[in-house]
Amino acid sequence: MEYTEDQYLLLSGIQHFAFCRRQWALIHVEQQWMENVWTFEGKVMHEKAHDTEFSEKRGGKLMVRGMKIASRMLGISGECDVVEFHKSAEGIHIHGREGLFQIIPVEYKRGAPKQHDADRLQLAAQAMCLEEMLFADVRQGFLYYGETRRRIEVPIDEEIRENVRNMLSEMHAYYERGHTPKVKTGKFCVQCSLRDLCMPVLCDNRSAAQYVDNVLKEG
Repeated sequence: MEYTEDQYLLLSGIQHFAFCRRQWALIHVEQQWMENVWTFEGKVMHEKAHDTEFSEKRGGKLMVRGMKIASRMLGISGECDVVEFHKSAEGIHIHGREGLFQIIPVEYKRGAPKQHDADRLQLAAQAMCLEEMLFADVRQGFLYYGETRRRIEVPIDEEIRENVRNMLSEMHAYYERGHTPKVKTGKFCVQCSLRDLCMPVLCDNRSAAQYVDNVLKEG
């Protein structure tokens, strides 16, 4: 199956979905959003990484920021923080450059490495978009964490690819139905920027949009 551009979901949403399906639906289906210190710091870091005017060549490596990507097979679009092109005998041709290059996406995160797979799934989705667009094999990527100031290598193997495909299929199904999953509370709720919006819904099963409308009417 191939998706049309009007069916594309935001690639960054896969991280929200993996973290909490309800959070993803509140943001991407109901168009609700609230800022907190963690989302603000992450936004600042990504704005620095997404300097689309920036490209840099270091030896045999070319770095490009804010590269726009998409996939008809996955039905997503977005941007990579940084894409590195390393000279390699097993790489691909790049217009205007001599030699062959291996493609390596790098995703920047404000905090520290996490126990769940949300960041790795987002990076894998970027790799799969790059493969489809550039007719290349992307076998690895890196996650850079601002708290530790270190990169972590992430193999883009078949297991994580299958997880990405299954998750995006579920996301498309929810989006087409306009479905917002019910609350499932956990420790992760403490750091969620939408907890003040989400928790009242627990009482009466209304959508977040309905809750906000009612609050405004009562005011």
